[in-house]
Amino acid sequence: MSKGSILVVDDESEIREGLALLLSSEGYLVATADCGESGLAKLEEQPYDLVLLDVSLPDRNGLELLREIRQRDPHLAVVLITAYGSIDMARQAFKSGALDYITKPWSNEELLAQVAQAVEACRLREENLHLKRALKQRFNFPNIIGKSEKMLALLDLVTQVASSRSTILISGESGTGKELIAKAIHSASPRADKSFVPINTGSIPADLLESQLFGHVRGAFTSAVASKKGLFEVADQGTIFFDEIATISPETQAKLLRVIQEREFMRLGGTEQIKVDVRIVAASNVDLLTLVREGRFREDLFHRLNVIHLLLPPLRERREDIPALCEHFLERYCKENGKPPRQFTSAAMKLLMDYEWPGNVRELENVAERAVVLSSQDQLDVDLLPESLRSRDAVHASRLQLSDFLPALPGEPGARAAADSPQPSLFQVMDEIERRVILDMLERTGWNQTEAAERFLIPLSTLNQKIKRLGIDARRRSRGSAEAFSAAPGK
Repeated sequence: MSKGSILVVDDESEIREGLALLLSSEGYLVATADCGESGLAKLEEQPYDLVLLDVSLPDRNGLELLREIRQRDPHLAVVLITAYGSIDMARQAFKSGALDYITKPWSNEELLAQVAQAVEACRLREENLHLKRALKQRFNFPNIIGKSEKMLALLDLVTQVASSRSTILISGESGTGKELIAKAIHSASPRADKSFVPINTGSIPADLLESQLFGHVRGAFTSAVASKKGLFEVADQGTIFFDEIATISPETQAKLLRVIQEREFMRLGGTEQIKVDVRIVAASNVDLLTLVREGRFREDLFHRLNVIHLLLPPLRERREDIPALCEHFLERYCKENGKPPRQFTSAAMKLLMDYEWPGNVRELENVAERAVVLSSQDQLDVDLLPESLRSRDAVHASRLQLSDFLPALPGEPGARAAADSPQPSLFQVMDEIERRVILDMLERTGWNQTEAAERFLIPLSTLNQKIKRLGIDARRRSRGSAEAFSAAPGK
């Protein structure tokens, strides 16, 4: 089986023949051209995985030809061949859209390594394009990218349950895309032509949340100068999505339970029962069952919400989706910023694949947008990745081991003490890991929450919600992390 197809464009017959012999012996299909026009004609005849292009051609400059090739096919991998290797030539090559460049004379071993890398990058792009087409045909969810077994199983389940009117609970870490899944459920349901109404309950003060949900009549409170519909009325016949459902107060939980059971409610200050037909989808990044056991969430409401449960895997558990997600985000932000297509170099992609992604897909999207905005050439290298990704300490911090928090195993130091202590649930362990990472970042930034949020690549409001949920006392700056740990809920 062929390793790939390569077009060599060079006016020196010895170089053409030598490269053809070398590459053919390695299993590549090789075609050759002795000038720019001949090369373009070959590209019209059939597709290639890679073009090896000499800078000096008899009929035109190689860089000009490269720009023409890129206009015809922005994704085709092109590696320049030049006798004048320099930093300036590298800059010109990358600016014109080359994947890499080779200087004469070359080492056959290094050349073959560069060729293999370029062909693999081309094939990966093709695979991602096929994946997008296949997902669109199978699921018709254009904004959800994934080929991993976990994501395909999840999307199969989404397709299966979308047509029902059952309530759905989506759980997963922050940044995994819970709202995207909720929108996919709505778009694949018979309610798709009606309203999809999202509400982040964690960002709305408790005293305003009920007014937002149920509306109010004129005079219900001091500033109620006119009657107002609530979100349940707006979402009638459609879908309402509760993000961070765990943050609502016990009083609102009781009223939400009644809406689910009776499909009716009263506006604040009103006396009339209003009937609605709303599909409810809720999401949480904490274990609601643990909150039920701790008395912080109503058990009857939990069971009403948990008719169908969807679990989104974190990005670190579906790393094979990272290249496709990168291409998706780069394409989006190149269009938004009016820039030609960009792609990550193999060195940058290796870092992206090795990183643990505590902020999940949202963090990856931010990294891709940042790289596009700061870039001046088609290849996005390691220097365009944030320091938090390039730092070995940061990568190590993102790989905190569960063993740092779990009790010692029998026979290990501390096993006796662990046996006498209550065993934490997996969600408690994950909360402890998240708490430790946040505390570490707060210590590094001198408890500057704005700077900490920027380093995490998340909104300040999201960090504030996490600090509140994890019971971190941000006022205890001078007392160190130990007291902040002791302030956690249930400690």
